[in-house]
Amino acid sequence: MSDLTTVELLWLKGRIENRIRFGRPVSEKIIDRHRRVLSFATGSIFAFVRWTSNDFGTVLSRIDILRAASSRQRYSTIPWVIPGGESLLRLSGWAKVERALQLIDAVEALGINPADAAPDYWHHVHNRLSVSETPRTYTQARHQAWLRRRKREL
Repeated sequence: MSDLTTVELLWLKGRIENRIRFGRPVSEKIIDRHRRVLSFATGSIFAFVRWTSNDFGTVLSRIDILRAASSRQRYSTIPWVIPGGESLLRLSGWAKVERALQLIDAVEALGINPADAAPDYWHHVHNRLSVSETPRTYTQARHQAWLRRRKREL
């Protein structure tokens, strides 16, 4: 069994869009013009966005920020993600998903890849947006503190 986490992406114009918003895949397999599979190494962080609509409008808007887990670790199961991942953020509903995407953009505006941001920050964003509160912004100082903490843990 592989220690890679795979994510199947599907795009059907105007109906279904499963995409990766950020993350560093280690491989990509194109299945056909509508489907591809990305693989992520254990421990890597990525954002998986799902959107589905029907003739009456949007029926699903969801974002999951996950840390890829090995098959020997505990993990949450997420549709389209095999085996699953450690859930750092899980939001549904367009207003919350849109706000999470704006916060991802803000991290990128700092020159930081969101996959490198502190996992605790994504937990914080999840907790605050889940109850319709405003999360703290991610800053360079917070990022430097995370990098020092991570270095000390290694």
